[in-house]
Amino acid sequence: MDEIDLPQLKFDNSYVRLPDNFYAKVEPDQPTNPGLIRINTKLAELLGLDLDWLNSDAGLAMLSGQKLPDGAEPIAMAYAGHQFGGWSPTLGDGRALLIGEIISQDGIRRDIQLKGSGQTPFSRQGDGKSALGPVMREYIVSEAMAALGVPTTRALAAVTTGDMVFRNGMEPGGILTRVAQSHVRIGTFQYFYAREDNGAVKTLADYVIKRHYPDANKSDNPYAKMLSLIVERQAKLIAKWMSLGFIHGVMNTDNMQIAGETIDYGPCAFMDVFHPETVFSSIDRNGRYSWANQSNIGKWNLLRLADTLLPIIDDDIERAKVIAEEGIGKFDNIFEKTISSLFNLKLGLLNANENQHDLIKMTFEMMTKNEVDFTLFFRHLTKVADGGSTEILCSLFNDPKDCEDWLVIWREYISKENTDPNERLKIMRANNPVLIPRNHRIAEAIKAGEGGDFEMFHKLVDAYKKPFDEQPEYTELEKAPTKDEIVHETFCGT
Repeated sequence: MDEIDLPQLKFDNSYVRLPDNFYAKVEPDQPTNPGLIRINTKLAELLGLDLDWLNSDAGLAMLSGQKLPDGAEPIAMAYAGHQFGGWSPTLGDGRALLIGEIISQDGIRRDIQLKGSGQTPFSRQGDGKSALGPVMREYIVSEAMAALGVPTTRALAAVTTGDMVFRNGMEPGGILTRVAQSHVRIGTFQYFYAREDNGAVKTLADYVIKRHYPDANKSDNPYAKMLSLIVERQAKLIAKWMSLGFIHGVMNTDNMQIAGETIDYGPCAFMDVFHPETVFSSIDRNGRYSWANQSNIGKWNLLRLADTLLPIIDDDIERAKVIAEEGIGKFDNIFEKTISSLFNLKLGLLNANENQHDLIKMTFEMMTKNEVDFTLFFRHLTKVADGGSTEILCSLFNDPKDCEDWLVIWREYISKENTDPNERLKIMRANNPVLIPRNHRIAEAIKAGEGGDFEMFHKLVDAYKKPFDEQPEYTELEKAPTKDEIVHETFCGT
């Protein structure tokens, strides 16, 4: 194996400098025969990593956990959480290790984490490994989300381990190298709050403020200000998800990251046929994390965060509740304003007014009734705005007459605006993607990858780099699944 060139990674590990009860020091397991699937070259460059080194045996050794470079300090972070509303006092990184932090070329501190690298003290009788399928899914979807303009954790690399793991049967193993602005979650605060360790909650809050919300220190009450800023980021994030038809699938408090990035791509998916109650998680029996309920759950999770902060917001708990409620109370307004604005732009409405809420509501009802594909609807509406025929758009409907009637109303709204058609078209193209990671295509890539063929995986990753562009070579990827291709459920992979 090549010698590891130490200057390639300049770690500055701030989280490990927190007290010992914030994490457990763990070394990754040794994979039998690791193999590189893909490296995210643009992200590697942002991190200041040398691509030749990363593609060497030494780079593979780090990405697989086989041998970590000097300066790496692998830890499994401690956290708790509400999972589907049920309280779990100890969760933690059961199959992931934060190996270190790097200051990127843009000046932002980012974590580098190996996901699927073996058991930790938080594995809860699990093997701490990841099957290859979830590694491929997270790489595809997280990178597509980044290209779609959604704040998200990123995928630096995907590797095979040469080992088999038992899930629904024996499956090949893999490891994802995940990059994030932070891996601190709402559940991290809950972990210490549940232990009545207000000192640790304060230490964590101070850390989060310094790293992510430095402006909060300018406030008379930094902890209340931090909460308010987190509320704002989460409200905007969830609105962005929903404008793209994305369903997270497991919005547990341990899966809501404090910096406002999408994290943990387990049973997630983009809707095909629109229905507000759509779910994809195999264990979400009651629709808790359905498309339409994501804002409600986001606010519920933020209330749990507020609970943990009350003792440090104010010594008088009743006064602290009033202060926290003011911050949480901003969620609904920010979310509604953001999601209304996003759907107005998708519909080509550039001048916001109250009447547009009626059109958005009517559009949702019409799409639900006619079982219209979410992405294709806005894709072909954009073509209609460009002077194209309405035939393809209306063919998406069970009853094309409903489409024609809706278009009459839509054109009335458009005509009242008196805006430049070219500007409208530009805005619609920027908000209505041509391509999204469709579940059946991801399933196809995973099945091939499990057999050692990664051609489809690479094709999808390449196609989704430019989701808003016309790419004739990827026209086939625009299509909705046929009935026998529909994937109804996805799984977390643990």
